[in-house]
Amino acid sequence: MAQPTDSEFVTIVSDDGFEFIIPRSTAYVSETLRIPLSSTNFPEGREGRFVLKDFSGVIVEKICEYLCYNEKHKDQVNVPDMDIPPELCLELLMAADFLNT
Repeated sequence: MAQPTDSEFVTIVSDDGFEFIIPRSTAYVSETLRIPLSSTNFPEGREGRFVLKDFSGVIVEKICEYLCYNEKHKDQVNVPDMDIPPELCLELLMAADFLNT
C-alpha cells in the first residue's frame, strides 16, 4: 500500500489532461475534494492527485481560480466580484454543485 503524501500541494487534473497544482488547503475548500484528498483510504489521498473527469481544462482552471479566490477572501466582509465569462456559467454551476462549493 502506498504511503500518504505529506505535500502541501495537490494536483487537480482536467478531463483533457491539464494539470493544476494548488495548495492542499485551497483544495479543501471543496468538500468533494477534501474528503478523498485527506484520507489514505483513497488513491487521491495517497497520490495527492484528483481527476475531474467531466470537466475541461478551461473549467478546471476556473474552478482552481475560484478555490484560491474563496480561500483568499474567506474572512472578508466586502468581497469583490469574481470575473466569470458568461459562456462558462452553466458548466461552472454544474461544477460548483458537484464540488459542494
